[in-house]
Amino acid sequence: MRRSEFQRAVEAEFGGRGAALIADLVLVGVGGRTAAEALDAGESPREVWNALCVETDVPRDRRYGVGRLEPRG
Repeated sequence: MRRSEFQRAVEAEFGGRGAALIADLVLVGVGGRTAAEALDAGESPREVWNALCVETDVPRDRRYGVGRLEPRG
């Protein structure tokens, strides 16, 4: 997952709350940092996405592959 895919996934899952979650929600799965802090520290966007999903109870079936653009036909 690229950072741009992470951003699309957050937007798709959380809508307008996404920016606040990235900036304010402390994620145990990435060392007790916010998503923004973890990404800035070099954590993998996939790891941050998974930690965000765990912390916010996103169902497993909505975690994998999100954020990707649809393939061009």
